[in-house]
Amino acid sequence: MENCIFCKIVDGKIPAAKVYEDEKVISFLDIMPANKGHCLIVPKKHSETLAEISDEDLAAIIKAAKKVAKALSLSLGAAFNIVMNNGKEAGQVVNHSHIHVIPRFHKDRLRIKWSHLKYENDELKEYADKIRKFI
Repeated sequence: MENCIFCKIVDGKIPAAKVYEDEKVISFLDIMPANKGHCLIVPKKHSETLAEISDEDLAAIIKAAKKVAKALSLSLGAAFNIVMNNGKEAGQVVNHSHIHVIPRFHKDRLRIKWSHLKYENDELKEYADKIRKFI
């Protein structure tokens, strides 16, 4: 994809602070981090979301995320969150599938929270049925 910023990083057209790379994956520091040390794990082959990425590339990015998370934890003494936003409404800004590895520190100000809803009447069964039809 010629206008994809992550494809340009993969192709070496835009510099990045790389922390890991192999034949399928590149990982680099996010230039707008949630916390310092925030890394992105990006497949070299373009896909937009989790629903579109190949199983082979998905396996590669999650394995790379594990390596990066372990290194991040050991080097920074941090816990971490693994996040993947899929689609604009979910907060995806760059339309190239990627995983965030975000370091977490005691008393940092980052909050990943959501409110909890309750299913009413038969909604639990209805939602499960709807989802199962497409699996």
